[in-house]
Amino acid sequence: MPAGDKFTIGTLLIAAFIMILNETIMNVALQPLMVEFQVGETTIQWLTTAFMLTLATVIPTTGYLMQRFSLRTVFTIAMVLFSLGTAIAAAAFGFPMLLVGRIVQAAGTAMMLPLLMTTTLTLVPLQRRGVVMGNISIVISVAPATGPALSGLILHIADWRFLFLMILPIALVALVLGRPRLDSSPGVKGGGLSVPSLLLSVPGFAGVVYGISQLGGGHGEGAGVDETVEAGVDVVALVVLIVGVLFLAAFTWLQIRLQKGGNPLLNLSPFRYTMFTRSLLMMLLMMIALFGAIIMLPLFLQQVRGLDTLQTGLLMLPGGVLMALLAPIVGRLYDRVGPKPLVVPGASLLVIALFLMSLLSPDSSIWAVLGLHLVLSFGLACLFTPAFTTAMNPLPQPLYSHGSAVLNTLQQLAAAVGTALLVTVLGLGAAAATARGLDPDAAAVEGFRTAFRTAAVMSLGTLALGLTLRATKAGEAEGGDPAEHGRPDQGQAAPAAAH
Repeated sequence: MPAGDKFTIGTLLIAAFIMILNETIMNVALQPLMVEFQVGETTIQWLTTAFMLTLATVIPTTGYLMQRFSLRTVFTIAMVLFSLGTAIAAAAFGFPMLLVGRIVQAAGTAMMLPLLMTTTLTLVPLQRRGVVMGNISIVISVAPATGPALSGLILHIADWRFLFLMILPIALVALVLGRPRLDSSPGVKGGGLSVPSLLLSVPGFAGVVYGISQLGGGHGEGAGVDETVEAGVDVVALVVLIVGVLFLAAFTWLQIRLQKGGNPLLNLSPFRYTMFTRSLLMMLLMMIALFGAIIMLPLFLQQVRGLDTLQTGLLMLPGGVLMALLAPIVGRLYDRVGPKPLVVPGASLLVIALFLMSLLSPDSSIWAVLGLHLVLSFGLACLFTPAFTTAMNPLPQPLYSHGSAVLNTLQQLAAAVGTALLVTVLGLGAAAATARGLDPDAAAVEGFRTAFRTAAVMSLGTLALGLTLRATKAGEAEGGDPAEHGRPDQGQAAPAAAH
């Protein structure tokens, strides 16, 4: 691969990493921000909920944006929005201003991962994609895992504003260096934006993400077990979720109709590729496990083992570092041996680690917790790169942007599902233990065990799907005629780099 292409992808990787890191960097900061802005838990949670809602709303439009406009234009818009939102957040003198900054940040973040994947698939030959997709998996999996650890370290020595001041210069440098390298050729003419699709997608995706994230009473990071039990199921969130599902059903139906002769906002043709669909399902289960661990383990360490936020962050950090170190190695192995020899051991380790976490107790050694987290991280590292690469490899070039948009949209839904589901199971498990006469501390432990067992059972699906994966050639249609997937009216992706 030419050095210029490597520089282009490297710049995009750095930009995407700080954006995804920023998604979870606020988790540890919520408590001090509640004190500074004199707001309650329900209000402060909007700093994370609004970020997720914006991602879920904007990501489905990125497939259209990257075919309608040049990659340079999309990159510029994404980085300007992210940098502007970061500056607003760093300068915030009140909660509303900080919330606006987070929303603007999220709008830029939503465009970056599909842009990174589309550029990579366009520039990198099939036989080298494993290595490069390994680097992308660092962004997808390691950045959110290290966000809480990094924020804990920063908050221990500096003001919360440095969470944003730290990443703003990096974002600006990435904008300056990356913009000239991306292709400026105009996108496909014609094929205007489907306004009905947009009107259905916004309440659909936002409603589903909000409803799922709030089902447990709006508690996620920082919520106590007792609070989760008392909150129960939020009726408003349930109604919003049902309405969101209905809008999504109508959105899906409309996209299928538009693919026959119109201009779909989100092309669903990638689902006709068997390996794309299987890998996507596996990734969704992996994201539930990943985000469940990000939520459950810190809660366990703080509420059961009594660690503070800094100690918790430091204990979680080695797992993120291990995933970062393994990702390029797994990518090179994928190029040699394909997906199955990697995903089967990885999924097995995932199931084993989560099951053993369900056996943790107040007397469990911190070293045992660290060891289990490292095993979990090792398993996830063996899964992410093969799953991403196997999903995207069979797609023809016209579907790169839409395939990456589908992947990233559903990942956000899976992250919301993983968080809400396991927090709710945690509360229900604790409530059931209390009903059996256990004291609050013992009931809390039982709740965590139930949550980890649930994650382990769901991860069995990852293993089952991993057994069915195989390497495919680029553009190999497994669910229909290749011509159906690369129709001229869907547009051709522009070359990613200007040479």
